Amino acid sequence: MVDLTKQFSKLYDDNVVKIYRFIYLKVESKQVAEDLTSQVFAKGWARFRAITDIKNPTAYLYQIARTEIVDHLRVRTKFRMVSLDNVEVADNKQNLAEKQAINSDLEGVRKALKQLDEDEQNVLIMRYLDEQPFKTIALALDKNEGAIRVMVHRALKKLKEGLGDVTK
Repeated sequence: MVDLTKQFSKLYDDNVVKIYRFIYLKVESKQVAEDLTSQVFAKGWARFRAITDIKNPTAYLYQIARTEIVDHLRVRTKFRMVSLDNVEVADNKQNLAEKQAINSDLEGVRKALKQLDEDEQNVLIMRYLDEQPFKTIALALDKNEGAIRVMVHRALKKLKEGLGDVTK
Protein backbone atom coordinates (compact mmCIF):
# COMPACT_ATOMS: atom_id res chain seq x y z
CA MET A 1 0.00 0.00 0.00
CA VAL A 2 2.91 2.35 0.73
CA ASP A 3 4.19 1.98 -2.82
CA LEU A 4 0.70 2.76 -4.18
CA THR A 5 0.53 5.84 -1.96
CA LYS A 6 3.90 7.05 -3.23
CA GLN A 7 2.85 6.50 -6.84
CA PHE A 8 -0.34 8.47 -6.40
CA SER A 9 1.48 11.17 -4.45
CA LYS A 10 3.84 11.64 -7.41
CA LEU A 11 0.87 11.66 -9.80
CA TYR A 12 -0.74 14.33 -7.63
CA ASP A 13 2.41 16.46 -7.46
CA ASP A 14 2.92 16.24 -11.24
CA ASN A 15 -0.69 17.11 -12.12
CA VAL A 16 -2.41 19.17 -9.43
CA VAL A 17 -1.49 22.56 -10.92
CA LYS A 18 -2.43 21.45 -14.43
CA ILE A 19 -5.79 20.01 -13.37
CA TYR A 20 -6.53 23.09 -11.26
CA ARG A 21 -5.74 25.43 -14.18
CA PHE A 22 -7.84 23.30 -16.55
CA ILE A 23 -10.82 23.56 -14.18
CA TYR A 24 -10.27 27.21 -13.23
CA LEU A 25 -10.51 28.37 -16.83
CA LYS A 26 -13.98 26.83 -17.04
CA VAL A 27 -15.61 27.79 -13.74
CA GLU A 28 -16.55 31.03 -12.08
CA SER A 29 -14.20 31.27 -9.13
CA LYS A 30 -10.97 30.20 -7.52
CA GLN A 31 -12.84 28.51 -4.67
CA VAL A 32 -14.97 26.39 -7.01
CA ALA A 33 -11.86 25.39 -8.96
CA GLU A 34 -10.13 24.35 -5.72
CA ASP A 35 -13.15 22.31 -4.62
CA LEU A 36 -13.48 20.56 -7.96
CA THR A 37 -9.75 19.88 -8.10
CA SER A 38 -9.89 18.19 -4.70
CA GLN A 39 -12.87 16.11 -5.88
CA VAL A 40 -10.94 15.04 -8.97
CA PHE A 41 -8.03 13.76 -6.91
CA ALA A 42 -10.29 12.12 -4.33
CA LYS A 43 -12.06 10.20 -7.09
CA GLY A 44 -8.74 9.51 -8.80
CA TRP A 45 -7.31 8.08 -5.58
CA ALA A 46 -10.36 5.84 -5.09
CA ARG A 47 -10.02 4.52 -8.63
CA PHE A 48 -6.24 4.21 -8.40
CA ARG A 49 -6.56 2.08 -5.25
CA ALA A 50 -9.22 -0.15 -6.82
CA ILE A 51 -7.61 -0.58 -10.25
CA THR A 52 -3.89 -0.08 -10.47
CA ASP A 53 -3.58 -0.86 -14.19
CA ILE A 54 -4.86 2.50 -15.48
CA LYS A 55 -2.99 2.95 -18.78
CA ASN A 56 -2.57 6.73 -18.59
CA PRO A 57 -3.36 8.12 -15.12
CA THR A 58 -2.95 11.74 -16.27
CA ALA A 59 -5.52 11.29 -19.03
CA TYR A 60 -7.81 9.60 -16.53
CA LEU A 61 -7.55 12.61 -14.19
CA TYR A 62 -8.55 14.91 -17.07
CA GLN A 63 -11.56 12.68 -17.76
CA ILE A 64 -12.62 12.99 -14.13
CA ALA A 65 -12.05 16.77 -14.27
CA ARG A 66 -14.24 17.10 -17.38
CA THR A 67 -17.01 15.14 -15.66
CA GLU A 68 -16.75 17.25 -12.50
CA ILE A 69 -16.95 20.47 -14.52
CA VAL A 70 -20.00 19.25 -16.42
CA ASP A 71 -21.70 18.17 -13.19
CA HIS A 72 -20.93 21.51 -11.56
CA LEU A 73 -22.17 23.53 -14.51
CA ARG A 74 -25.31 21.42 -14.76
CA VAL A 75 -26.20 22.52 -11.23
CA ARG A 76 -25.37 26.17 -11.93
CA THR A 77 -27.49 28.48 -14.03
CA LYS A 78 -27.19 28.53 -17.80
CA PHE A 79 -25.04 31.64 -17.79
CA ARG A 80 -22.00 32.05 -15.63
CA MET A 81 -19.69 34.96 -15.05
CA VAL A 82 -16.01 34.43 -14.44
CA SER A 83 -14.82 36.97 -11.94
CA LEU A 84 -11.28 38.22 -12.24
CA ASP A 85 -11.45 40.00 -8.88
CA ASN A 86 -9.77 37.18 -6.97
CA VAL A 87 -7.17 36.31 -9.59
CA GLU A 88 -3.62 37.05 -8.56
CA VAL A 89 -1.48 36.53 -11.64
CA ALA A 90 0.99 39.26 -10.79
CA ASP A 91 3.25 39.27 -7.77
CA ASN A 92 3.47 42.05 -5.20
CA LYS A 93 6.60 43.52 -6.79
CA GLN A 94 4.77 44.53 -9.94
CA ASN A 95 3.21 47.93 -10.15
CA LEU A 96 -0.51 48.53 -10.59
CA ALA A 97 -0.23 49.25 -14.32
CA GLU A 98 1.52 45.92 -14.96
CA LYS A 99 -1.10 44.04 -12.93
CA GLN A 100 -3.93 45.73 -14.83
CA ALA A 101 -2.32 44.92 -18.18
CA ILE A 102 -1.91 41.25 -17.24
CA ASN A 103 -5.50 41.03 -15.97
CA SER A 104 -6.75 42.73 -19.13
CA ASP A 105 -4.87 40.21 -21.30
CA LEU A 106 -6.22 37.34 -19.20
CA GLU A 107 -9.77 38.62 -19.59
CA GLY A 108 -9.33 38.85 -23.36
CA VAL A 109 -8.12 35.26 -23.51
CA ARG A 110 -11.06 34.09 -21.38
CA LYS A 111 -13.54 35.87 -23.65
CA ALA A 112 -11.93 34.35 -26.73
CA LEU A 113 -11.92 30.89 -25.11
CA LYS A 114 -15.64 31.19 -24.34
CA GLN A 115 -16.29 31.53 -28.07
CA LEU A 116 -14.88 28.03 -28.64
CA ASP A 117 -16.84 24.86 -28.03
CA GLU A 118 -16.04 22.62 -25.06
CA ASP A 119 -13.71 20.21 -26.88
CA GLU A 120 -11.80 23.07 -28.52
CA GLN A 121 -11.29 24.71 -25.11
CA ASN A 122 -10.15 21.40 -23.65
CA VAL A 123 -7.56 20.64 -26.32
CA LEU A 124 -6.03 24.12 -26.17
CA ILE A 125 -5.83 24.18 -22.38
CA MET A 126 -4.42 20.68 -22.20
CA ARG A 127 -1.94 21.17 -25.05
CA TYR A 128 -0.62 24.68 -24.45
CA LEU A 129 -1.22 25.50 -20.80
CA ASP A 130 -0.75 22.02 -19.36
CA GLU A 131 1.75 20.92 -22.04
CA GLN A 132 0.15 17.51 -22.46
CA PRO A 133 1.20 15.30 -25.38
CA PHE A 134 -1.35 14.58 -28.09
CA LYS A 135 -1.59 10.96 -26.92
CA THR A 136 -2.70 11.98 -23.42
CA ILE A 137 -5.23 14.46 -24.80
CA ALA A 138 -6.59 11.81 -27.17
CA LEU A 139 -7.05 9.36 -24.29
CA ALA A 140 -8.65 12.00 -22.07
CA LEU A 141 -11.13 13.03 -24.78
CA ASP A 142 -11.61 9.51 -26.15
CA LYS A 143 -10.51 10.44 -29.68
CA ASN A 144 -7.61 9.43 -31.91
CA GLU A 145 -4.40 11.44 -32.04
CA GLY A 146 -4.94 12.60 -35.63
CA ALA A 147 -8.32 14.05 -34.73
CA ILE A 148 -6.77 15.86 -31.76
CA ARG A 149 -4.04 17.38 -33.95
CA VAL A 150 -6.65 18.67 -36.40
CA MET A 151 -8.81 19.94 -33.54
CA VAL A 152 -5.86 21.84 -32.03
CA HIS A 153 -5.06 23.43 -35.38
CA ARG A 154 -8.65 24.52 -35.96
CA ALA A 155 -9.14 25.68 -32.38
CA LEU A 156 -5.99 27.83 -32.58
CA LYS A 157 -7.26 29.42 -35.74
CA LYS A 158 -10.62 30.18 -34.10
CA LEU A 159 -8.90 31.49 -30.96
CA LYS A 160 -6.75 33.86 -33.01
CA GLU A 161 -9.85 35.14 -34.77
CA GLY A 162 -11.61 35.49 -31.41
CA LEU A 163 -8.71 37.41 -29.91
CA GLY A 164 -8.90 39.80 -32.83
CA ASP A 165 -12.61 40.34 -32.12
CA VAL A 166 -12.05 40.83 -28.37
CA THR A 167 -9.32 43.42 -28.79
CA LYS A 168 -11.36 45.57 -31.17
